[in-house]
Amino acid sequence: MSTTSLPAPDRSPRLREALLAAAFTADGLLDLLGAPAYAALARSETVPALRATHGDSPLDTLVRLFLLQRPVPYERARAALPLDECVEDGWVIRAGEEVRAAVDVRPYGGPEGQDWFIVSDLGCAVGGAGGIGSHEEGVVLGVGGASSTLAGITVRTPVASALDLGTGSGIQALHAAQHAIRVTATDLNPRALAFARLTLALSGAAPADLREGSLFEPVGTETYDLIVSNPPFVISPGARLAYRDGGMGGDDLCRTLVQQAGDRLNEGGYAHFLANWQHVEGEEWQDRLRSWVPRDCDAWVVQREVQDVTQYAELWLRDSGDHRTDPAEYAARYDAWLDEFEVRKTKGVGFGWITLRKSAAAADGNPSVVIEEWPHPVEQPLGAAVEAHFARQDYLRTHDDAALLADHFTLAPEVMQEQVGLPGAEDPEHVVLRQNRGMRRATKVDAVGAGFAGVCDGTLPAGRILDAIAQLMNEDPVLLRDRTPQAIRLLVEEGFLDPVGEAG
Repeated sequence: MSTTSLPAPDRSPRLREALLAAAFTADGLLDLLGAPAYAALARSETVPALRATHGDSPLDTLVRLFLLQRPVPYERARAALPLDECVEDGWVIRAGEEVRAAVDVRPYGGPEGQDWFIVSDLGCAVGGAGGIGSHEEGVVLGVGGASSTLAGITVRTPVASALDLGTGSGIQALHAAQHAIRVTATDLNPRALAFARLTLALSGAAPADLREGSLFEPVGTETYDLIVSNPPFVISPGARLAYRDGGMGGDDLCRTLVQQAGDRLNEGGYAHFLANWQHVEGEEWQDRLRSWVPRDCDAWVVQREVQDVTQYAELWLRDSGDHRTDPAEYAARYDAWLDEFEVRKTKGVGFGWITLRKSAAAADGNPSVVIEEWPHPVEQPLGAAVEAHFARQDYLRTHDDAALLADHFTLAPEVMQEQVGLPGAEDPEHVVLRQNRGMRRATKVDAVGAGFAGVCDGTLPAGRILDAIAQLMNEDPVLLRDRTPQAIRLLVEEGFLDPVGEAG
């Protein structure tokens, strides 16, 4: 596929004005379609949306044209769009008295209520009229769950420079353009770079520095304050589809990205990746991921899901539409996936997030590397929670037990206490502290831990609080001071307690 058939971005502001005037936005779609049809469209079910757009308003026309990818009458298209320009620039195609879309244009709500538009190939928007399936090599997808997840976990502090590696339709570059002075976006697929340019232009964002090439090759030795990548992380027997298959064996592409990211980060900079990794016989998956972390970086790795090799193969065979092919061909491809896993002694595949932070402490031999499994629901966006995680790690590695007991703490916002036990029992079997925000963690605590957390309001140092608890519980205060810092450390590490320093 060449990029010559894609629209020209020069007059995108005129098209953007028309889309906004028609309320062709995320909120406008919800108002027009209603929640059930809107949700059905996200599942690639178009019938409810078709039933809801029988009117002749500009919004009805635009939904049918760009989202449902149905031809619309010429006069209706002219009432909704600067049509001559759109035909000339290649956004739509006129065929007699009908007009059809040349690309998928999808409203997307930004994190601060911005009205953005993601441009991708027809039938390749995740949750679009065509859904995912039977793609040609080189096609460019729209925004899916993975893209939204990566955008949500990214730390959004203002930075001078950001790199979106493997930009696709440009959604990560679009987010980065809101808080980075300079955005560089790369992709091996020149068609993806063309779509990213359209997404940025139609969304009213500043243009990015677009570079063609693989992995970090297009940026050489340049360094950045932020790196984000939703790479083609699928572990597959070959490289049929550029948007998902990295072309390296096993999880080598994800490993290479992570290992090379440290050299491209400025001090204090963050790198965020979505990744798949192999679970190999005779090897702990945590050790595998730990070996990926650059020596000068702290890391937080969260495994969100694990699939056995049959589930994984079936997922991606369906993604590419192979289950709709000849049964013998499908079986042969399925067999090839299992052969690949058998050769590599892979028993399962993990999916999750990897965040790196360039750190002087790590470079000095004292890194913080946290690798955990957390399949439970979380509250996006998590960027602030990710930043807070690394701040807590900095605090903990510079405070020994004595410093911990001398410090003041507050209970984090929206932490609730649950008492678990048999109905009617005088005392609970155990107490659980539960977060209602961010990672939504829960942790068991004993009576001392629950009492300590409950009175942490920043006014008293931890040691004084423990002395008061020891008196109430008739315990030796020295022994209590000796055995409690580890529990306090865990509550700080998991975000239940926030250190506030010596000032109450």
